[in-house]
Amino acid sequence: MGLFGAIEISASGLTAQRLRMDLTANNIANINTTRTGELTPAGNQIPYSRQVAVFVPRPPETPFSKVLGETMGLGKVGNGYGNGNGVQVASVYNDVTEPFRLEYNPASPDAATVVEEGLPVGYVRQPNVNIVTEMVDMMTASRAYEANVTALNVSKSMATKALEIGKG
Repeated sequence: MGLFGAIEISASGLTAQRLRMDLTANNIANINTTRTGELTPAGNQIPYSRQVAVFVPRPPETPFSKVLGETMGLGKVGNGYGNGNGVQVASVYNDVTEPFRLEYNPASPDAATVVEEGLPVGYVRQPNVNIVTEMVDMMTASRAYEANVTALNVSKSMATKALEIGKG
């Protein structure tokens, strides 16, 4: 891995953690959103559902020199290609592992008007967003972002020192 590879890895981490912080902020902003415009088959409101990002390793990029060397019959040229290429977002999904909270409020326009399984009449479904979980996610994303900034700065520092060596 070269200098620019390390910078690209840090940049991918920065992008991923920024998305994670944006999703967490969105979840916190919608902690009381009981109306999304979607209805159950019975006609009751579906509240906001917590969003979570899924990160996967970035696929390896094959450098031209490796392909050329293998094509010319020189065998494997170089080592470590495909290792440490950073991360990317595979998907953003609605968290269904946590159930919606129920609150009895028959005066609400979002209260259930038809009985459903697990939802009596007069109850309002509340989003499955937990402020404690969101704050922990925000703190871990922030720390990961800081770690990627530090790694990026170290890479820049190493490049600067390498250029100074060349000055002699």
